[in-house]
Order: sequence, then structure tokens, then C-alpha cells
Amino acid sequence: MPATPSTMIALGTAMPSFDLPVTNAGPYERVASADLAENPVLVMFICNHCPFVKHICHELAKLGNEYAASALQIIAINSNDITTHPDDAPDKMAQEAASAGYTFPYAFDESQQIAHAFGAACTPDFFLYDANHSLAYRGQLDGSRPNNGIPVTGEDLRAAINAVLAGKAAAAAQIPSIGCNIKWKPGNEPD
Repeated sequence: MPATPSTMIALGTAMPSFDLPVTNAGPYERVASADLAENPVLVMFICNHCPFVKHICHELAKLGNEYAASALQIIAINSNDITTHPDDAPDKMAQEAASAGYTFPYAFDESQQIAHAFGAACTPDFFLYDANHSLAYRGQLDGSRPNNGIPVTGEDLRAAINAVLAGKAAAAAQIPSIGCNIKWKPGNEPD
């Protein structure tokens, strides 16, 4: 299976603004960066069909539950072209969120502008921002990949989250996430 690494944009980059519709049931109809002021934010670019995401979806749900009572706000975004990948359509996103146990908003970026703004390249792609919305971590969940025999633990991302919640810097050594490329609409591919 071909794999695409995350772009590893510069630490300290400001979180892009966004306002997106949420597909899964819950108290949210939309999720907007303006509503997340003074909170650390984890933005995860995921989708339904990607084998890399399927491999870790239960750990993502576990993270959502584990940090629900903390200041951390977790947002998942799907930016895939649903014309070519109908399994990633919003109605199927709601089903996937329920099946996986996601308690965080699972938003749909139909225009793909938000994926571009973040510099997202793959699914999964993780962006952790501190309370000032400055990028503190971009990298892998952990070293597990489909069929590599390493257990899914979330240790890399969890360590970064715990550092940010403690007001500290995440480890400087960060390993890119690897996954399926975002399914760009024709003409929307990054430069």
C-alpha cells in the first residue's frame, strides 16, 4: 500500500482558522476555531476508508475519552473528495464515528481549503496546538503501521499532549505521520 508522509510544517505555526459542519451526532452542528480560544487543540485529518486510519481508529476513540475532562479540544476533519471516495461521505462519516466510538467532532472539509491551510498531506495527519494556538507537535500517533507488528499505543502523540497540557514543550524530535494521501479534487492538489 503506498504511503504518504506528513509535511512537518514549522513548529510555532499559528493554527489556521476554520468553521466546518460536524457530521456525527452530539452537541455540535459546526466546529469553529473561534470557539476554541485559550484551549489546546488537537486537529486530526482522518477519513473512513484509509487502512492506516482503520488501524488506529480505536486508539483515536480512546484518546477522545481519555482527554474529555481536560482542557484539550479534539477535532477530526475529513477532507477527501467524496466523488472518487464515496465511503468518506458525511452520512458515512457519522456511521464511522458511531462505530469507532468517536466522542469528538468529526467535521467535513468539502472545499479542501482547510486541509490546504493546515498543510495536511495524509490520513492520519496530526496537528497539536498549545493554548495560544501555536503548533507544538506534528507527527505520528506512534510507530505502529498496518502489518508491521508494533502495537498501537498512541505513545508519541500522548506524550506531546501531556507536555502541552502541563505547559511544557513537546519533544523536539518528532517523526512524521504516514498514511494514505488526501484524495484531492482535480486541480486542488497541493503545489
